[in-house]
Amino acid sequence: MLRRVAKIGLGLSLIASSLLAAPEKKELTIGFIALTDCAPIVIAEEKGFFKKHGLSVHVVKEGGGWPGIQQKVISGEYDFSHALAGMPIAATLGINGEANLQALLSLDFNGNGITFGNNIIEQMQKYGMDDKKRPLGSESLKKYIDAKHKAEGSNYAPLNFGMVHPVSTHNYELRYWMASSGIKPDEDATIKPFPPPTMPSNLIAGNIEGYCVGEPWNERVVMENKGSTLVTNYDIWNNNPEKVLQARADFVEKNPETTKAVMKAIIEAQMWLDASWENRKEAAKILAKPNYVKAPVNVLEKSMTGTFQYLKGQDSEANPMFNVFANYYAAYPFYSHGMWFITQMYRWGQLDKAVDMKATIEKVYRPDLFEAAAKEVGYSLPPSAWKKDGVDEYNKFMDGKVWDPNAAVDYIYSFEVTTPKVTKAELAKVNKWHVKTEQPSYVCPYGPAGCADPKYVTK
Repeated sequence: MLRRVAKIGLGLSLIASSLLAAPEKKELTIGFIALTDCAPIVIAEEKGFFKKHGLSVHVVKEGGGWPGIQQKVISGEYDFSHALAGMPIAATLGINGEANLQALLSLDFNGNGITFGNNIIEQMQKYGMDDKKRPLGSESLKKYIDAKHKAEGSNYAPLNFGMVHPVSTHNYELRYWMASSGIKPDEDATIKPFPPPTMPSNLIAGNIEGYCVGEPWNERVVMENKGSTLVTNYDIWNNNPEKVLQARADFVEKNPETTKAVMKAIIEAQMWLDASWENRKEAAKILAKPNYVKAPVNVLEKSMTGTFQYLKGQDSEANPMFNVFANYYAAYPFYSHGMWFITQMYRWGQLDKAVDMKATIEKVYRPDLFEAAAKEVGYSLPPSAWKKDGVDEYNKFMDGKVWDPNAAVDYIYSFEVTTPKVTKAELAKVNKWHVKTEQPSYVCPYGPAGCADPKYVTK
């Protein structure tokens, strides 16, 4: 009798635990932009990972660009979204909408390029550019700009470039690349936001000389012989964070099991994407569909399958880390990665008040939630949420700079070209903290895709 009662009690306990662990909200809407790095969200839907975790997800292509994504997350029309890494930080700081948004996981590393039209490439070549150099610096563009200043004097017309959003990685990467040779982005150029799919048409129409965008909107121009991608963001900063999965903080607090289920599904999709190049080819076919990226499969495969075509009319080059979704802890939301974006907001005058950068990023990035979800799907974790960049073989900056979060204030003011609206003293006054950093190893536990191990590099 006691044994029977015990069995009944255990059964009720298991049922109760199961009910407690069930997603609070099962019908969800997740927004995305037509870029290849929406792949983890799309694959989670197409390969059944959302369904596996008890979710019914409506994956929606946003037509209003990144501002549309942000507005709909803040309003609650989207429960979660594909997002630029800087977007939830900026919204929480009140400079891009105003809401406490959180970055739950990193969707990928790398994935962007800086593409130039044929006309400006011709000018840069006159000033010594070797377009086959990797990484390629901006020195030839600087020389062309200097000559243009001299010729035009007070009538100098700044060059026009495109990026996808003011707090995007693309904006910061384009500026970083330009400024590395002394170009002043806000004086020597105008940098305007455009929705990613419109970049090629704006370049071809002559509205901009070049742009920084994610795939497939670089390769579209290269394969049409209208320009070349001279630089990728991997060339600027090896294994830099790119997109995140974001949600409102109050939604996350109210729906913890739903949030965990979504995260587990997407992490599993990320592992699937890096498991093999065959999976990447399958993903390219899925992304090519009209309701997703709507681009030719051969264009999507250029970057998704371990290669990248930099130059018009030239062969593709091996570039296995152009897209990294799971390997090298690409899914993990490092605090130090998030804080780097805050330094860029200061560097380029987007923030006009001194804030505690550590407190801010710990309010926005959620490695604690990630760790709980990751353990349940077998995703390995780095030793710390804080690390340095610029010190290891696979996280170098093109200019040799080191990003140490403990020197965040000094970092902002260490550049030759920097235009902050807050003084170093003001910022230092509210950033007196110290964190322990630990460097992760370069690891590829999930498969060959996105891995730089020579045995995995496709030719």
